[in-house]
Amino acid sequence: MISFWEKASLLTYDFIIIGSGIVGLNTAINLKIQYPMSSVLVLERGILPTGASTRNAGFACMGSLSELTDDLQTLSEEELLSLFTQRKQGIELLRQRLGDEAIGYRKNGSHELLAAHESPVLDKLDYFNTLLREVSAAPVFRICNDAIDRFGLSRHHFPYCVETTCEGELHTGKMMRSLIDFAIGKGVEIKTGVEVLEIEESTQYVTVHVHDPYRAEGMHFSAQHVLVCTNAFTPRFFPDLDIKPGRGQVILTKPIPGLRLKGIFHFDQGYYYFRELEGRILFGGGRNLDFETEATDQITLNEQIIDKLCSWLREAIIPDTQFEIDMKWSGIMAFGKDKKPIVQSFSDRIHGAFRMGGMGVALGSLVAQQLAALPDYKS
Repeated sequence: MISFWEKASLLTYDFIIIGSGIVGLNTAINLKIQYPMSSVLVLERGILPTGASTRNAGFACMGSLSELTDDLQTLSEEELLSLFTQRKQGIELLRQRLGDEAIGYRKNGSHELLAAHESPVLDKLDYFNTLLREVSAAPVFRICNDAIDRFGLSRHHFPYCVETTCEGELHTGKMMRSLIDFAIGKGVEIKTGVEVLEIEESTQYVTVHVHDPYRAEGMHFSAQHVLVCTNAFTPRFFPDLDIKPGRGQVILTKPIPGLRLKGIFHFDQGYYYFRELEGRILFGGGRNLDFETEATDQITLNEQIIDKLCSWLREAIIPDTQFEIDMKWSGIMAFGKDKKPIVQSFSDRIHGAFRMGGMGVALGSLVAQQLAALPDYKS
């Protein structure tokens, strides 16, 4: 049951974006900049974004040496160079839009830690520095084994260290707070706690059916265009797309006196990642321990992986150091047969951008720019 007032003024928009994460909010902002007089609504099914936008580790990264080496199994040189460039451009767009202070961006160093059996990837260092020369003024990778002792890491586990010179870190909470404020300042309307049940297209508009706990018949919005920015949750709308969810487990220690770590770190082809955060260690990953269980969009904990993260802390990252776990959480990412994101029009009125491959912080702003520029939305 809808009132006259609701129908007249509160349910019809020019654009509706589904998903209020990094891609969704940036898309909404871009549309308002391109079409200042348009009405733009963002719908989010959770009170907070339910994917990884508010639950990631805050890495502004483009790919470690071992990750890029592995990517060459599924990508051509041209595709890999393009993807690395997009990640770098996406981070630059985010920094330009919001400012480093607003997102807590810092370049405290980015390091990949390699086990002894991974030493062959070091032979690829010069190759990738040459390949990526046009993207970065300085060599992207350099060996810095001295960092292992400087940061108090275990040389038994990590005899080699490679610095990635163009990566940084940011504060995920500040970034999302700033994006929300920026979007609202541009006139974007955001509704949270709104679950989209169905998207129905006609020749004149698109109807977005949503769940309303106070109206038995539900409710629907309408728009000239609907843009889906739901990443790992996209199969609910487009079940035939090559999108598979991947859950990431994260733990955060209590403050550790005398902590020597600084910057961001990766190991095991990026499946594990950790960083210093306000005198604590934020440590995430390990889905390669249990791919089948972690291929889910359920935001719950996997205690087997949590235990392994704690073991890595004790044995390799801060050996001989006491620590306590303060927080645990998980976030949902989206993957496919390769790491290229999907930016696509599905019809004249329905469009989408998703599958960030675990690189949403890096890719999100650029992918949103590409999505907002797909068709002539005013035609």
